[in-house]
Amino acid sequence: MKITVGIVDDHTLFLESLIMLVNNLTDMEVVLHASDGKDLLRKLQRQDTYPDILLVDVLMPHMEGSEVVMAVREAYPDIKVAALSVLNDSIHVLRMVRAGCCAYLPKTINTLELKLALTEIWTKGYYNSHLIRVETEEDVVNPIALTDREMEFLEMACSDLNYHEIAKRMFLSIKTIDGYRASLFNKFNVKSRTGLVLEAIKRNIIKVIN
Repeated sequence: MKITVGIVDDHTLFLESLIMLVNNLTDMEVVLHASDGKDLLRKLQRQDTYPDILLVDVLMPHMEGSEVVMAVREAYPDIKVAALSVLNDSIHVLRMVRAGCCAYLPKTINTLELKLALTEIWTKGYYNSHLIRVETEEDVVNPIALTDREMEFLEMACSDLNYHEIAKRMFLSIKTIDGYRASLFNKFNVKSRTGLVLEAIKRNIIKVIN
């Protein structure tokens, strides 16, 4: 059984190249492609079957990536959506994740990682390339203990606020905020704010609110 994939990107050359790449991967097939969000929604309405996974560019004309993701997640909740972008700043990542993405993949991704990402999204419903190490069953079973202040920091880290703004809202120095960040990176076994957010959402510590 092949994993079916849809791709939305307004750059024709990249779109065509990615279609060829995915179709050359074992047990994977592109069944839908669109040039922007409106084009995608029109095509989905005409589809009898839908792709298992949808790769969505972050910046597109007519509808931003996050708008496209929210529309797809509302109308077609069974489709797993992953962001695909040249952007890797935390704000764009957070917007796409909050909109409903289960992964955030850079356009510089290599073939092996793309296959791994698509496979894990299909089998687990989630892919986080920002982890330090592979998750074990024990990690899921054992809850992560957080202090009230760590939880407060985590909630703000899952917003559009930068670290200086978080420090101001928590009435703390940026040095103390750096300490909270380092502590949570260690507890969640991640190496970036993106990884922290994705892990917190996956573990249901933070709820995604669109």
